[in-house]
Amino acid sequence: MATVSLTEFLSLDGVVQAPGGPDEDTSGGFEYGGWLVPYADEDMMRIVAERFETATGFLLGRRTYEIFAAYWPQVTDPADPVASRLNGLPKYVASTTLDRVEWQNSTLLEGDAARAVAELKERHEGELQIHGSGTLARSLMAHDLIDEFRLWVYPVVLGTGRRLFEDGAVPSALRLTDSRTTGAGVAVLSYELAGRPTFGTFELDEQ
Repeated sequence: MATVSLTEFLSLDGVVQAPGGPDEDTSGGFEYGGWLVPYADEDMMRIVAERFETATGFLLGRRTYEIFAAYWPQVTDPADPVASRLNGLPKYVASTTLDRVEWQNSTLLEGDAARAVAELKERHEGELQIHGSGTLARSLMAHDLIDEFRLWVYPVVLGTGRRLFEDGAVPSALRLTDSRTTGAGVAVLSYELAGRPTFGTFELDEQ
């Protein structure tokens, strides 16, 4: 049975929209695309390469699939740790609008995404990685289908944009499994799903 990990780049106020470029996702009038680029350094690239090495397949939403499919097939260096994995490993695409996927080793998931991923977890081995794909991630979180959260928190506040954890998210407890900081000041945090939150109080007992 496979595990599902989610890698997301977030601003300090939780925005995940268009981290990599101004034209990546302008929906909702978003004007701040490319906000992570000034913080990209050797530490970031090294950790990204490490994480891709553990993948045995990828889960992608439609928007991320289109961005990746337009870029990564052009990177043909077999020594590139990201391109070699993305181009060579199975990719499963969740979309209600695409009718085919042409990037090599890609499969379009049919029907309900959560049900399809649950079935895929049963028959796939190793680690299925989600990168970006916020809409897909939120739909899977609603069904506890993400086992590990790898959150890159960047020292920037945007004030607007799509967020990973929106109102109505399923209350969940997470267990910190790893933490690092890049030279540019990015906190790289890994969490495992740990069930539901517990609650308490600091109120004094009545005498």
